[in-house]
Parts: sequence; C-alpha cells; structure tokens
Amino acid sequence: MRFAKGHGTENDFVILPDPDGTLELTPERVAALCDRRAGIGADGVLRVVRTKALGEPLAEEARSAENCEWFMDYRNADGSVAEMCGNGVRVFARYLLSSGLVAADSFGVGTRSGARHVRIEPNGDVTVDMGNVTMFGEGTARLADGPVQGLRISVGNPHLACRVDRPLAGIDLTTQPSLDAGEFPQGANVEVFRESGPGVLEMRVYERGAGETRSCGTGIVAAAAAATPEGQSATWRVRVPGGECTVVLESGRAWLSGPAVIVAEGDVHLSS
Repeated sequence: MRFAKGHGTENDFVILPDPDGTLELTPERVAALCDRRAGIGADGVLRVVRTKALGEPLAEEARSAENCEWFMDYRNADGSVAEMCGNGVRVFARYLLSSGLVAADSFGVGTRSGARHVRIEPNGDVTVDMGNVTMFGEGTARLADGPVQGLRISVGNPHLACRVDRPLAGIDLTTQPSLDAGEFPQGANVEVFRESGPGVLEMRVYERGAGETRSCGTGIVAAAAAATPEGQSATWRVRVPGGECTVVLESGRAWLSGPAVIVAEGDVHLSS
C-alpha cells in the first residue's frame, strides 16, 4: 500500500492515495496504520479519493463537496470516521499540490462538512476557509484533575473550548474527558486555553478518537472563537505544543493558516 506522511504543527497523518476508491479502509486497518509502535504512527488517516468515487452518500449539509474533484476521507486514529479536520485539510492540500494532483494554488477540498476552500500562501503556509463557526452555549467536562467549563462550539465537528486561568502544562489530559451525553451525543474534542498576550492564545487539546495531540486545527478555531466576544471580528495567533497557527474570525466564519509539510513517502505492509 502506497502512503505518505505529513503534519501540520505536528498534528500528523498517514496519507493514502486512492483516487478511484478501491481501497478497503477498515477501522482495524486505520488503527494499525496509526499505531506508533507497530505501524507508521499518526493522529489520523487521510484517504485521497475523487469525490465521485467516494462510494457513500453525503449528508445534506455536505453536498457542496460534490463540486470538488478531491475528497478528504478522514479517519481518527481509532478508526472512527470524522466530519472535519482543520490541520488535515491543510496537509491534504499540500499533498495534492506536491504530488501533482492539482496545479493551482487555490482550490476546493471535499469533506464530510462540505467543501473547504484552500489557498497556498506566498510564504508556503496553507490557509483553509473553515466555514461557519456555531456557538451552542456553555458546557462542562470532567478531566482527570477536575471539572472545567467552556463553550460548546461546532467547526463542522463538535468542541468544548474551555478558558482556564492556570498554566496549561499542569492540566492532566492523559485520560478521555467525561462529557454530558445530552450536550455531546457524539462526543467532542476538548480544548483548554488561556490568553498569554494581546492577540495570542495558548492551547492544548484532547481529540475525540485520538487522545491528546500536538495540535488540532478545528480546536484552534474553536478556542479562538471562544476567546472572541460574540459578534466581533478578531485575529488570533494560537500556540499549541506543535507550533503556531493564525485564525481570522469575521462574520461568523473562520480562516485557519499555518505550515503543512509532507515528510515521507513509501510502501507499507500490513496484515490487517
């Protein structure tokens, strides 16, 4: 099986080229690929498939993806299917460009949250239009070291973004946060963040289906949205353990910019 490996601020992915949709991508195979000891190791898998060869119906809210040639079929490290991945889209776009599957520096990518427009910046960063950011009010989670309160936010996938007033390094994200099933029937990513300076946030995240990761693009957007007074526009630099991204919020929409690189290509042999 051909593969590539890439990351966006150290949120890393196994990329599987499958333009004609012939690859059987089972949850067991995804988990094996993402295993950091017995596989390649990653936070998730990006299957590169033509939208017309996806082989599954799209939800009504995702029908705009039908206008894109390429579809990002994203799977979490545990094999579960996810609606959207902000860093994943940026790495996916980098792969399309570096492998010659697209020639322009601005194009659309299909996702289970609909079409996402990406742009390659002059400095090499990749910017993605993350679409609408929707706020659903307050919510709570219980971490290993106690409860936190935050805002329930959708960035195409569910989040609980929690502002804290203590150093992030001391927060225990070693176990999956406990969430109210009524608030999050499908689970959620949980972010803890604090403002470290004017226009600058620090953030850590526990991703649904992956555990704590070095970065999360949709989580970065959720934290920026939670830090911005409702109805206002803002630009935030968001620092995560794996690096830094920029979020621009305007009129209820978000744009995410940051580095995305391909680090390896090759063949992988798995029995599952």
